[in-house]
Amino acid sequence: MTSLTSDAPPAPAGPLIEAVGLSKRFGDFQAVDAVDFSVARGESFGFLGPNGAGKSSTMRMVAAVSPATEGRLRVLGMDPAVRGPAIRSRLGVVPQQDNLDLELTVWENLYIYGRYFGIPKRALRPKIEELLDFAQLSDRARDKVEPLSGGMKRRLTIARSLINDPEILLLDEPTTGLDPQARHVLWDRLYRLKHQGVTLVLTTHYMDEAEQLCDRLVVMDHGRIVAEGSPSKLITEHVSREVAELRFGIDQNEVRAAEVADLAQRVEVLADRLLLYVDDGEAVLQAVHQRGLQPVSSLVRRASLEDVFLRLTGRSLVD
Repeated sequence: MTSLTSDAPPAPAGPLIEAVGLSKRFGDFQAVDAVDFSVARGESFGFLGPNGAGKSSTMRMVAAVSPATEGRLRVLGMDPAVRGPAIRSRLGVVPQQDNLDLELTVWENLYIYGRYFGIPKRALRPKIEELLDFAQLSDRARDKVEPLSGGMKRRLTIARSLINDPEILLLDEPTTGLDPQARHVLWDRLYRLKHQGVTLVLTTHYMDEAEQLCDRLVVMDHGRIVAEGSPSKLITEHVSREVAELRFGIDQNEVRAAEVADLAQRVEVLADRLLLYVDDGEAVLQAVHQRGLQPVSSLVRRASLEDVFLRLTGRSLVD
C-alpha cells in the first residue's frame, strides 16, 4: 500500500490554516458567513460557540470533507478543493461522535486504521504500543471496544487520530458527554500533545475547556466570528474582572435589577439570576445587603468566556 503523503508539498512557513471570506451554505441556510482566521504552527486554536454557531461546518471545510461555498481556504498550503486527499493524509480528526469499530479490540482498531494510511506492519506495531501508552489504554489493548467507558473510547479515538503522525489535529467537541474526571484526563492528554508541538484545532461550547486548552480562539455566533483573541484578552476587553451572581427568586430578578444597577458596570438579567459585572464582587454584595436586599443565594466568581459570549451576543452558550 502506497503512502498517501508521497506527493504532498511541505507545510508552509506561514500559517498552517488560513481562511479569508470563508462561507458555507446549505440551500438557503447560511451556516458559515464570510469568516477570516488563521492558525499558526504549534498553536492550540479554538472555535467557541453554542450548537448551531457554525463551528462544525467550519471544521469540516478545514478537514477537506465539505467544500466551501465561497471564500479562500488553504490547509498546509493546499487548496482543499484540489488537494483533498493530500490534506487528509496529514490531518488527525476526532469527530464529535466516536466512530470506532465496537466489535474489534482496542489494538485492532488502531492496527486497521494504521494500515489504511499505508504504515508498514513492522513500524505500525511499536507505534500502536506508543499510542496505547499515551492514551492510558495499554491494559485494555485486547479488550473489545463496546464495553469501554465513554472516556476510554474518547481517548482511543484520539489515539487513532494520531496513528499517521498528523501535522494538525482537529477535534470537534472533544469532551461532550464525558463526566468531569474523564474530561480532565482528556485535557491532560491534549495538553501533552500541544507541548510535543502538535497543532490543535478544536470546537467547543464549554468555556472552561476553551480557557484550559486554547492559546487563541474565535467566538462564533450564527455563522459569524464576533471576537478573536486569547481567553484572557477576550475577558479583559469585554467584561469586568469579577461577576456577582444574585438570585432573588421566581419573577423577582428583573424587578431587583433596577435597584442594584448603579452598583455594577453592567447588569444582565437571566431567567434564574442577576449577573453584576464589577471589579470587587465582595464589596458589591455588601452594598446589596446594606440596601436591605436579601437574595436567596449569592456568589462571587471571576469573569469567564461565558460572560464574554453573553456580552457579545446577548445569550448564553447553552441557549
